[in-house]
Amino acid sequence: MNGHNKTDLRQRVAIGSNPERNRAHNRRVVLEVIRMHDHLGRTEIARRAHLTPQAVANIVYELLEEGLLIELGRLRTGRGQPPIQFAVNPEGPLTGGVEIAADHMVTVLVDLSGGVRAQSIIKLTATGPDTVPGQVAQEVERLQASLGAGKSKLLGIGVVMPGPFEVEGMSSVGPATLPGWTGTDPAALFAKATGQHVIVENDATAAAVGERLYGAGRQLGSFCFVYFGVGLGLGVVQDGRPLRGAFGNAGEIGHIALVPRNGTPRYGPAGALERFVSVFALRERLAMAGTYAAGVEDIQQLHDAGDETLLDWIAMAADYLAPTVTMLENIFDPEAVIFGGGLPDSVLEAVIAALDPLPVSVATRQKRSLPRVMRGQTGQLTAALGAAALPLLDTVSPHLSVAESVG
Repeated sequence: MNGHNKTDLRQRVAIGSNPERNRAHNRRVVLEVIRMHDHLGRTEIARRAHLTPQAVANIVYELLEEGLLIELGRLRTGRGQPPIQFAVNPEGPLTGGVEIAADHMVTVLVDLSGGVRAQSIIKLTATGPDTVPGQVAQEVERLQASLGAGKSKLLGIGVVMPGPFEVEGMSSVGPATLPGWTGTDPAALFAKATGQHVIVENDATAAAVGERLYGAGRQLGSFCFVYFGVGLGLGVVQDGRPLRGAFGNAGEIGHIALVPRNGTPRYGPAGALERFVSVFALRERLAMAGTYAAGVEDIQQLHDAGDETLLDWIAMAADYLAPTVTMLENIFDPEAVIFGGGLPDSVLEAVIAALDPLPVSVATRQKRSLPRVMRGQTGQLTAALGAAALPLLDTVSPHLSVAESVG
């Protein structure tokens, strides 16, 4: 992350602890403090991380030896010997991020500074546990090879999949939840196929982490991220941490009963929110009108052309999402609600505009510094970036760690 992404919240949570038994945590704190400020000297690292200078000196030495940090030289600030500056090594190890959706797979390789070094989006015709792990391994290897020898060492791979986990057949929109995975250990399957440490997470939760690190959530400590995947999901970040739930299924708003802004509530699978407000639902409605929309580019072209079916869907989606936003605000009290995922930016902006006027909630304050609903900034890569952050967070960001992830 860039230096301008500092917040008081993050500075408060990135605090080390001096006992030796907390050394792994202290390493993560030191790395995060340096990432937050681009480059720092040992004394300043110790002050900001609340660690002793000796502890910082030892940790910095280790991180230099491991290639996670680089030495930039001395910063001249005035009298006396200027401090040697240290920064996260952008040429150091990478992390892999993979989003597995119902019909496609997004793969990214990300460096320690958050830069995307390689990326791909491929179509999937089969999404079961007998085929997907091999495809993930093949695509990660292909992207590694594209970077050249010695430039693609991986710290690990994050894999995100649509939830809910261990609830076979719950999805109301058809292929939103991947069939065949109940009773499997997905992390073990992916680890065996790739030979890497793998963390598996719900796609909407990972998307919220991606938006927190690289998008509109960088300045926010608490927000709700409404994720338009094939279905509709929710990632919640509270005090800088993703909210996962007991089984990794927190935020499955796509399966709640519809409560439109004007009209009669709908109940049962046929009346679930994502049955009407999701990318799958939009494609289905367009297909019924005789229009084929395979991807984001197709939907963008339809929006540019003022397609009447798409415009009607935007109005309907807003009618269902307005009370949903109000519900999220009243339950979680976020700084903002962010919309993002597999829709073009212009369509997301049109949905957000159509929400007005939003019902009154706890977020209805005259002195708001942010709009109640914002568009995400990471586009189609949101979930994959969040996936790549999962192994990175185990190393770098203790306050966002999801080491207890599913699998």
